Amino acid sequence: MKQLRLAKISTMKDANAFLEKEYWPEWNERFALSLEGMANHHRPLEQLELAAILCHVEDRVLDNGYTFSFNGRRYQIVPDQVHAGMRRNRLRLELRLDGELKACYQGKYVDIRDCVPTEPTLPSADWNQPRKDHNAGGKSKWMQGFFDRASPPLWKLLEDGK
Repeated sequence: MKQLRLAKISTMKDANAFLEKEYWPEWNERFALSLEGMANHHRPLEQLELAAILCHVEDRVLDNGYTFSFNGRRYQIVPDQVHAGMRRNRLRLELRLDGELKACYQGKYVDIRDCVPTEPTLPSADWNQPRKDHNAGGKSKWMQGFFDRASPPLWKLLEDGK
């Protein structure tokens, strides 16, 4: 700061004293505004939910089954809270500091649950039958022995063509 250099101040203690006695009073006199008559635009803390503010937020799109994925898992909106028009719309997910996952749809929180993985169905008896391989594993038999046949000498074939 140029003023400190002009005042030949070289220590932290002298710099703090200079700022307190000379610089800040002049600065405040020049730039500070009076707070009288100014409206307070702060919102009361009761209206804010700090857990929703201090969390990790991501958006997801609901699919046709009212499900979405998050962190490698699938979740579904509880069926009694599903209503028309939710499919293919955005859902705000909040991972709270305590590890709880909340879902907010159009400003209202909805309950979610883990999707239960369905049991895989066993294949029917038809699936266990061996299928006929028409290519026989790439070894077709219709050309078997084709290259083993004796053929006439090439010079004879050329003479016959004259």
